[in-house]
Amino acid sequence: MKLLHDKIMQEGKVLSSSVLKVDSFLNHQIDPQLMKEIGHEFANRFSDEIITKVLTIESSGIAPSVMLGLEIGAPVVFARKRKSLTLSDNLYSSKVHSFTKNETNDISVSCNFLSKDDNVLIVDDFLANGEAVKGLLDIAAQAGAHVVGVGIVIEKGFQDGGKLLREQGVRVESLAIVDSLEDGKVTFATEDRA
Repeated sequence: MKLLHDKIMQEGKVLSSSVLKVDSFLNHQIDPQLMKEIGHEFANRFSDEIITKVLTIESSGIAPSVMLGLEIGAPVVFARKRKSLTLSDNLYSSKVHSFTKNETNDISVSCNFLSKDDNVLIVDDFLANGEAVKGLLDIAAQAGAHVVGVGIVIEKGFQDGGKLLREQGVRVESLAIVDSLEDGKVTFATEDRA
């Protein structure tokens, strides 16, 4: 997705050989026009599927998920990382380790919002080691929902998450695949791996 690649090149900051900072448009400040285009692109890539729910994790997955939900007319459900007084029982839960924050969180979704009747598309901002996606796949499995695939805004192709998911037969569509962050420079994959 050229628009996303251009935005990463213009505003992304390489903090190390494994960390790309994109907080000016994706996961702190949000570029609504870019999110709209991302939602449209995901809708196009999964146009062969019937999607009844978009499933993501708070907070950075919410913006692209909402734009996709708007595009396809499907509700967006996000897994919460924090305990809530209003969300305490009747939950699907899983543990997720964050590569960036180096911490493990329990994530939860109310049983009221995901069921065996749902065809789910999982969306997230980054795919590194695949931990967030694995947690969301676990939650979908607990609900008995059918997962049609995974949409990722930025995949770190030099980490194993995408490879492992694809080897398990999960359809992964990444809008930008970063092959390297070496020497402070972003290098994109030359071909689509979807």
